[in-house]
Amino acid sequence: MRTLKYAILGLINRRPSTGYDITKEFKAELGNFWRARHSQIYPELKRLVNEGLIEYETVIAGEALEKKVYSLKDKGREELLEWLNKDEKMVPTAKDKFRLRMYFSSNIEQEHLVELLESQLEQRREKLATLKKKIDGYSEVPQFGSQEFGDYLVLESAILREAAYVEWLERSIKRCSQ
Repeated sequence: MRTLKYAILGLINRRPSTGYDITKEFKAELGNFWRARHSQIYPELKRLVNEGLIEYETVIAGEALEKKVYSLKDKGREELLEWLNKDEKMVPTAKDKFRLRMYFSSNIEQEHLVELLESQLEQRREKLATLKKKIDGYSEVPQFGSQEFGDYLVLESAILREAAYVEWLERSIKRCSQ
């Protein structure tokens, strides 16, 4: 299944977008749980146009810059809704290079292991702080059915994930010091 297809359909369903807008969303909001590179997005947009799921209008920006603004066709909206309503089996655990290193940590000197753990802890705390700052921008849980509601749910999940990672790193550092 081409999950990227549905991610792009979902973004365009929210608002007509350029390829650049979609790439920015993957670097910002979606980047907390899904990644796609520029080199993946543009070929997928072309496929979606060829499949009759989206269409585009060429718009002039500035004096000569042409850009394509993509919008969803009815067929695209139908496929997106079908995918959204489908129940999925749990996906395999995401790859995590750092945890893989920790699995083999018996080969790392204790002092260096603690340094690695502390470095990860600092990075994860920064990410957690950034996510918490984003959720603080909400005065309350958004209304069910709004676009913001889904954003809020995913943001809350990302905060819980990072908080658990921070807790694991803190425990691991303590265990190395015992």
